[in-house]
Order: sequence, then structure tokens, then C-alpha cells
Amino acid sequence: MAAEDDFFKQRGFGLTIGFGLRPAVLVVDMIQAFTDPDAMLGSDLDAQVHATQQLVSAARQAAVPVFYSSVSYDDADFKDAGIWALKQKGVMTLRAGTAAVELDPRLQRLPGEGWLVKKYASCFFGTDLASRLIARSVDTLILAGCTTSGCVRASAVDALQAGFRPMVVRDCVGDRSAAAHAQSLFDLQAKYADVVSLDQTCTYLQSFTPSKISS
Repeated sequence: MAAEDDFFKQRGFGLTIGFGLRPAVLVVDMIQAFTDPDAMLGSDLDAQVHATQQLVSAARQAAVPVFYSSVSYDDADFKDAGIWALKQKGVMTLRAGTAAVELDPRLQRLPGEGWLVKKYASCFFGTDLASRLIARSVDTLILAGCTTSGCVRASAVDALQAGFRPMVVRDCVGDRSAAAHAQSLFDLQAKYADVVSLDQTCTYLQSFTPSKISS
């Protein structure tokens, strides 16, 4: 792995984008369908939920916008899941109006914090997330959530493509597969995002004051 790291660095991959001036936090799909280890799509994300609590707390103290996402389907026949429903049976557990698509209760969304409902992997696809971020002049999107190889990765790639600085907080993202998690973090750091620690991110957020964010 060290040799591979050196190879990528020699070829100019993995440069640091760096935090910008106007951040927002996006908690991707930390809903009960994914954080309950007994659910079809679930895994043990207790450590990631705890870390995300700390991240959100730091964002709130700095008056940095916080957004959450869920994925759910309204159509009785899941036609609104499109081809994705043909690829994985777990989609059928994500029915609108059920507890499965609600935010993990350990993460208590406050009034005024954003809520996105999506149908596919990226939080940008088919939603108004980009417009909401642009309206707040956000330039840096700090990502937490699950799964690293799925919706987090897709959202980070789309954030980059939309002109935002994606910062994936290593401590706050998780996956059903340790191998997929590790490979996705490697790939994100190499090409699409900065993979940063919780401590590093909280220190960055602590540099803000409410007046600085709103000015």
C-alpha cells in the first residue's frame, strides 16, 4: 500500500483542496435503515453516529448550516426507485412514512436544519441541494454519513463537480464493508475530496463565529 501511495503522489494525485471560507455540513443518510445492524441495509455505525454528533455540535456552535438526507420511495410498486430497485432488494425497505427512512434518533435535527429526500445515491441528484448551498454562498461541504462507498462517495463527487470543496470526515463515515470503506476513502482522497479527521474539522469550525458566517 505504501508503494501505491507513493505512485499516486508521484503522478500528482491526492493534492490538498483545503477548507474554504463558508462551510456547511451534510449528514448523508444516517437513517434507521442504515444504522440498525439488524436491518437489511444496516450495519454497526455506532462510532460514526457518535462522531457525527460531535461534528454537528461544532457546526451548531459556529452557526454553520447543517443538512441531513434520507432516501425513500412513495410509489406502491417502487417505480420511483427506477432501475436501482432491480439491483438491490434492500431498496424495498425504504418506504416513505416508515421508521426506516427517519433520521437515527441519536441525531436530533433542530428546527431550521435542512432535510433532503432523494431517490438515488447522490444528495445532489434530483434535489435542490446545490441551490440551497449557493443561496448561502457555501464553498465547502463537510460530509458525514453512510455509506462511504455509496451515497457519501456519490455526493462528494457531485459536490466537486458542482464547484464545492468536498471534505469527507473519516471518523464520521461508515460502510457495511471494511474493504469498500477503505478503498473509497483512498479513491476520494486521490481524486475527488480531502479526507480529513474529526479533530481537524472541529478545529476549523471553531475558527468561525456566527457573525463571520452570516456576513
